[in-house]
Amino acid sequence: MSTFSALGIRKDFVKGLNELGIKKPTEIQERTIPFLLQEKTDFIGLAQTGTGKTAAFGLPILHQIKSESNTIQALILSPTRELVQQIKKQLFKFTKYVDKKIFVEGVYGGERIERQIKNLQRTTHIVVATPGRLIDLIERGEIDLKNIKTLVLDEADEMLSMGFKLEINRILKYTSGERNTWLFSATMPDEIKRIVKSYMNINAKRVEINPASVVNENITHYYSLTTIPKKTAAIVSFLEGRHNERGIIFARTKAGARKLTNELQEEGFTVGVLEGDMKQIERDKVMRAFKNESLQYLIATDVAARGIDVQNLNFVLHHQLPEQLEYYTHRSGRTARAGNKGISQAFILPNELENIHQIQKKLNIKFIKK
Repeated sequence: MSTFSALGIRKDFVKGLNELGIKKPTEIQERTIPFLLQEKTDFIGLAQTGTGKTAAFGLPILHQIKSESNTIQALILSPTRELVQQIKKQLFKFTKYVDKKIFVEGVYGGERIERQIKNLQRTTHIVVATPGRLIDLIERGEIDLKNIKTLVLDEADEMLSMGFKLEINRILKYTSGERNTWLFSATMPDEIKRIVKSYMNINAKRVEINPASVVNENITHYYSLTTIPKKTAAIVSFLEGRHNERGIIFARTKAGARKLTNELQEEGFTVGVLEGDMKQIERDKVMRAFKNESLQYLIATDVAARGIDVQNLNFVLHHQLPEQLEYYTHRSGRTARAGNKGISQAFILPNELENIHQIQKKLNIKFIKK
């Protein structure tokens, strides 16, 4: 059993990790950290959601920072505001016992840009950003990225599926120079292969965790046949059978998510909704309630659920199967995090059985009929 010290992590960071209860490195951390501490090169890390990628790139970045300099030395791009906030918070906690303070700033949409510009005028060593807001800051000339040594593309497949292709290409062009690019993703669609080919070293080191299956092996997959009129009743029956458990229910459309939320609230369940038309303030309120467990269930659309990281979720329900295969990986990856077990349950119509066979075949998983 390896330790973070054995991987080359400094004692002051290890102390911060211990306080967070992070004592044993995950596979992606074991295979990534020693390499990134030693080598100044491009890197590709493929691992499913919830495997500890933030520490895998975050700890080597913290080791590189020259805290006596007041320049931005690393840039981490992430798909959503929630993920940016989460990465920033984790890096801050890792550095709790460090003598020379390392300053991390988060920039994202949904908050006044003037406030973020003001924060960037203070000493900043690492910027964690969503692509859209970063482009705004670059265009206004309010962020200086000429000294960055490392650019991390975190959850790269999610960023592309959310439509950030142009922004990512612009940022990669804008920051080209002496920097290294580290790309982390759960899947490797063609768009990411193009980014690798265009902007990264042809000999970039590649670490792939569990390449046979991009879906977490601790998840058990079920499907149940139903009809449109009976689907809500089937979900109610599932929830009643697991009354103390928590989970996320995925709907394909905003209207479907709102309708199901109303139906479940009428049945007496404590449930909130996350969908794309919500204002950021409403979204934050729902996420706070879900995280502090005053809401037992969350209903979400695929795009609205980007970046959700809530610990100890017992299950994921699919009110409808997702339109894209990658979304199934991202949806089911919300459960069974940090070594726990979880359930992914789909409610399908008889004509969708072929979709189940396709998912099984392409993701190398097995569904059990319930």
